[in-house]
Amino acid sequence: MDVANASPDGSMVDAPPSIIPAAKKPPNLSAALQVEQQLMRLPFEGFKKQVRVNNRVVEKEMNAVVAGVAEASSKSLSQDEAVRQLRGLVSRLQGLKRKLDEGNALEQSQAQRCRARIEHLSLNLGDKDSQRRWETARVDRILVDYMLRNSYYDTAVKYAEATRIQELVDVDVFRDAKRVIDALRRGDCSEALAWCAENRKALKKSKSKLEFQLRLQEFIELVRGEKMVEAIKYARKYLAPWGQSHMKELQQAMATLAFKKDTDCPSYRVLFDCGQWDRLIDEFKRENYKLNCMTPDSLLSIHLRAGLSALKTPFCYEEGCSKEDPLSQASFRALAEGLPFSKQTHSKLVCSITHDVMDADNPPLVLPNGCLYSRRAMEAMAEKHHGEITCPKTGFKCDFSDLSKAYIS
Repeated sequence: MDVANASPDGSMVDAPPSIIPAAKKPPNLSAALQVEQQLMRLPFEGFKKQVRVNNRVVEKEMNAVVAGVAEASSKSLSQDEAVRQLRGLVSRLQGLKRKLDEGNALEQSQAQRCRARIEHLSLNLGDKDSQRRWETARVDRILVDYMLRNSYYDTAVKYAEATRIQELVDVDVFRDAKRVIDALRRGDCSEALAWCAENRKALKKSKSKLEFQLRLQEFIELVRGEKMVEAIKYARKYLAPWGQSHMKELQQAMATLAFKKDTDCPSYRVLFDCGQWDRLIDEFKRENYKLNCMTPDSLLSIHLRAGLSALKTPFCYEEGCSKEDPLSQASFRALAEGLPFSKQTHSKLVCSITHDVMDADNPPLVLPNGCLYSRRAMEAMAEKHHGEITCPKTGFKCDFSDLSKAYIS
C-alpha cells in the first residue's frame, strides 16, 4: 500500500509515492542573522554614522583651535587681546565638549540597542522556554514594523511599550520619515529636499532619482500657479544640472510651459496629476528603507507570503482538498495569488494526535474507518483504555487488534 500524505483529520489522501521525514535542524545563529539582517544592520549602521559625525566634529573644531593658537602666537597682542582670544578658544573647546557629550550619549544608545538585539537573537539558541520567548518577541516586532510602515505610529509605540521591545524596533527612523511624509502630503518638498541634502552621498551612490523628482515637482507647481518667469529661473538653477542624465524628463517638463495645467494631452496632463505626490511619498519610502538597510516590504508581508508559498500546492485547488487547509479558503487563495507553488520533492506523514512524524520507527496505523494515526499514539490510547481505540475525529471505536499497518514507500 502506497501512502504518502494524510490530511490533518487523519484520513489518507493520494500524494507522491516517496516519504522521507525531514530532520529537525537545531537552531542556527548564522541563519537567524541572515533572516534578521534588518534587526542588526540598522543600529550598527547608526552607530558607525554617529562615530563618523563625532570624528568630523573633533577634527573641525581642533583644527580651528590650533589655527587660532598659531595665529595668536604669530602676532604681538596686548594682554587684554590675548586673554580675549584665549577665552574665545576656551569657549570653543567647551562647545566641543558639549557636542561630544551629546554624541557619546547617542553612541551609547546605539551600542545598547546592538547589545539588546544580540541578546534577543541568542534566545534562539537556548532552551525551549528561551525559544518561545524569542518567537513571541519576533511576532511582536513584526506587528510593530507593520504598524509603523502603515503610519499607525501611536499604536506602534504603545504596543512596543506594552510588550517591552522598544530596543528591538526602530520607531525613531519612522518618526523622522513621518516629518517628510507629512510635508509631502501638504504639497511641500522642503523637508524631503533637506533629507536628500543630508544623505546626498549615500543617495548618489545608489543612483537615486528622488531629488530630481522633487525638483521637477516644484517646477510643475510653479507652472500650475502660472508663475512662468519663476519656473524658468527655477529650471535654470535646479533642473539644468540634471540635464545630462535626465534629458527626456526635462524636455517633457519644459513643454508644460506651453501646454499649461489645463492641457488635454495625456503626456503632459499626467505631470499635473495630484497623484504625483503619492508617487513621491512611495519613492521616498523606498529610498528611506534602502538607506536604513530595511526591507522594501513589511516583515509581516514577507512572512505571510513565505508561509503561503510553503503551503501552496496544486492539490490545494482540487475539490478533494481538506477544509482545514488554509488555502482551501477563498481569502487565503486571493493572498496567495501570484505566489509560486511549494517546491516540495518529498512528503511526510504527521500524526494529528502527537504531531510526531510517522516513519519506520513510528509507522502509521489505519483504523477501519480510514483514519490514520501513529503507532505510538494508538499504543498509548490502547494502554489507557484497556485495548480500546476511539478515533478523536469521528468518535469511531474499535479494538487495537483491528488496526492495520500502512506501509510507506
